[in-house]
Amino acid sequence: MKIKRFEFNMFPVNCYVLSDETREAVVIDAGCFYPGEGEQLKKYLDEEGLQLKHVLNTHLHLDHIFGNAYLAREFGLKPEANQADEFLLARAADHCRMFGFRINEEPAPLGGYIADGDEICFGNSRLKAIAAPGHSPGSLVFYDEKDGCMFSGDVLFRGSIGRTDLDRGSFEDIRNSICNRLFTCPDNTVVYPGHGKQTTIGYEKKNNPYFQ
Repeated sequence: MKIKRFEFNMFPVNCYVLSDETREAVVIDAGCFYPGEGEQLKKYLDEEGLQLKHVLNTHLHLDHIFGNAYLAREFGLKPEANQADEFLLARAADHCRMFGFRINEEPAPLGGYIADGDEICFGNSRLKAIAAPGHSPGSLVFYDEKDGCMFSGDVLFRGSIGRTDLDRGSFEDIRNSICNRLFTCPDNTVVYPGHGKQTTIGYEKKNNPYFQ
């Protein structure tokens, strides 16, 4: 599987395009806010000859959904996420004002729900959805067992974890999610987070201060 990372600049946030030899692809967390960022994402898809099959969200905090409406217009695909986070879409404009700016456009409505254990298939690849509440009630991690990697959103970072002081966050829940759901994966599993640099499960078990 080929992984292309974009870092969009509002917060900033990592957006990932996953594809394989069939040229089918998915986008995870389209956080493109500024003019030109959506076009940058589309240009990559077009130049690589990729057929976008899914627009996925690890969770629905505002910085991870800015580009969903653009992709819905350009590709006719509505975003998919855990239903437990859907309430955040109606609050996105208010949350933007809290940070001192206006939302770029109304969030795209969800086109489908992803539950714990669901598989998202594209080409010859598949991602397993792992429910990992705590940062938000509907946080998901997308796990590719075959290629030994996961896309953790804002659940697990290199040397840290997601904040838990936002709507319906829970420190106890996020710690349980990481210990009981993510740390059961092999130590060499590569973790691609929603912000910052990649890491591995083994590194976080040994070095993350929240688990010492």
